[in-house]
This record gives sequence, C-alpha cells and structure tokens, in this order.
Amino acid sequence: MTDIIVRSSLPDPAAQPLIEGLIDEYDGRYGAVSRPGGARTEIMRYPLALFAPPLGDFLLLLRDGQTIAGGAFMSHDDETAELKRIWTHPELRRQGLARRIVIALEESAAELGYSRAYLSTGFRQPEAVALYISLGYRPLFDTTVDPAFYRSLPFEKHIGEKAGRAGSSPVYPPAASFEEATARVTELKAEQEEKIRARLASYETSAA
Repeated sequence: MTDIIVRSSLPDPAAQPLIEGLIDEYDGRYGAVSRPGGARTEIMRYPLALFAPPLGDFLLLLRDGQTIAGGAFMSHDDETAELKRIWTHPELRRQGLARRIVIALEESAAELGYSRAYLSTGFRQPEAVALYISLGYRPLFDTTVDPAFYRSLPFEKHIGEKAGRAGSSPVYPPAASFEEATARVTELKAEQEEKIRARLASYETSAA
C-alpha cells in the first residue's frame, strides 16, 4: 500500500472522486436547494487559477493510484490563504487522512509565503469542527452557542513564519435566528468573493 500526495486541479480526472464526494456530502447534509445550483455550483464557483501556485494549491492523497482524500487553498491577501474542498473517502474516515491533507496544505501555503490559514465549515459538520480544533485552529465563533445561529463556522491559524502565534481576529457574535445567520453568511461570502477575484485580477495584470 503506497500513499502519495500530488498536485492536481478540478478538471483532473483524479479529482473527480473528491468533487462528487463533496457534492454528495454537502447536498446530503444541507439539501441541494440550500444554495443556488446546489453544491456543484458552489464547488465550481472560483476560477481554476486561484487553486494553483503562486496564489493557491490543490492537493490529492492517492493510495495505490486511487484518490482517497484531498483539499485546496486560495488567496485572500498576502497573508491569508483560505483552505477549501477538504474531503476524505467516506469508507476511510477516522484514519487521519484529512489531518494529513490539512497539514500538507498548510505547508504548501507557508512555502508560498502565507502566514495565516483561514477556513470555514458548516454547522452540520461537527467532526470537521473537532478536526480543526485538534489541529490548533482558533474558532472565530462562540463554541457554546448553537452553531445554527452561525451557519458557517470560521477558524484561523497562524502558519509559516508566524506559526505558533495566537490569532487576534475578532470572534463573531451569533445571529438572532437561522434566517439572519443565512443572510449574514451570504453577505460575507459575497464580500470575500469580490476580494478574492480582485486579487486574481491584480495578479493576472501584473503577470501579463
């Protein structure tokens, strides 16, 4: 049995188990109508260049040539990389595979000069919350509150040259209702997407 981590991209045939696995996972937990176009639209919403060096990366864990886990990150700014698309084959969970992928993504991000990792997970994914806390990620939400009043649960961690430093980002207060939380997350994601796309456009202009 041989495990290797390789660089990939969303169109890569080797990435299809990850993509289809994430779609099944997200649509199964949150419902295919919980967002426009369902999970597939969400997964494909960003340009491929955001998940490739020097802005980001996309890694797969292969076992004897078969994709068993993977993940990616993209750039928010010079300091922050956002981890995305973390997935493990459902029959191989609780074996530390997601932990290996997250650590590999952190290492890749640090090599590209990032010093802060940011990520968010859904309110119906307690195992993901436990994983990120175990890896030293700081919750940017009140862990004593029903996570439905956040809907999206953000975390941060310093990596690279700032590894080990405590985070200082403010903790978000809970919303008054699930509907308010949904509206807040929608607004935040729109702001983040605008920032991320602007960063890509700036990079492409400077590289031209």
